[in-house]
Amino acid sequence: MDKKILDHLRKNDTTLHAVAVIVGLPKLSSSTDYFVFLCESIVSQQLSVKASDTIFSRFKKLFLREIITPKQILLIPDDEIRKAGISYTKISYIKDLAKHCIEKKIPQKFDAIISEEEIITQLIQVKGIGRWTAEMFLMSALGRPDVFSYGDLALRRAIQKLYKLEKEPTKKEAEELAKKWSPYRTYASRILWQSLAVSRANPSISDKSQRKS
Repeated sequence: MDKKILDHLRKNDTTLHAVAVIVGLPKLSSSTDYFVFLCESIVSQQLSVKASDTIFSRFKKLFLREIITPKQILLIPDDEIRKAGISYTKISYIKDLAKHCIEKKIPQKFDAIISEEEIITQLIQVKGIGRWTAEMFLMSALGRPDVFSYGDLALRRAIQKLYKLEKEPTKKEAEELAKKWSPYRTYASRILWQSLAVSRANPSISDKSQRKS
């Protein structure tokens, strides 16, 4: 599979292929508990990774054996959840998510034949879950291989830096570029994220990728 993806990038986007050679081809992740993943996604909105991890760790301690379930969340008073550091607005989002799961509006398992757009449509019915959160769910909870999120600021900045654009790409520009990566847009997105992390330590990475291309 790795060779197939690299061959595709080599053929369709030599710049991104060069970065993949430098940073390595990422592996797709997945989650076995969609509800917990989405809870954590809501908690982490507009927070740093460190702050989000701290607050979510406190949140888990509200549950027996730290097992978070939709039914248990609805039984915990809002004031108790607030003590963990979660805003009342986010508490309402989490409880709305719990209700959707209990009512089976969000399934415990998404069939592989369900399209990405169908899943996004289901998820954004929950308060506090927008398209970006749904797209991150597709990438990281389901491990769908062909997802790109224009709403992700880091991806836009990575594209701007790597392709030496004067400003962040427009939605049309980014999606036209992403077409070259399909059916491996999730892999491409992860390569772009990695390129930002590596370039902080080695600012010449974009120059190296341009020379290789």
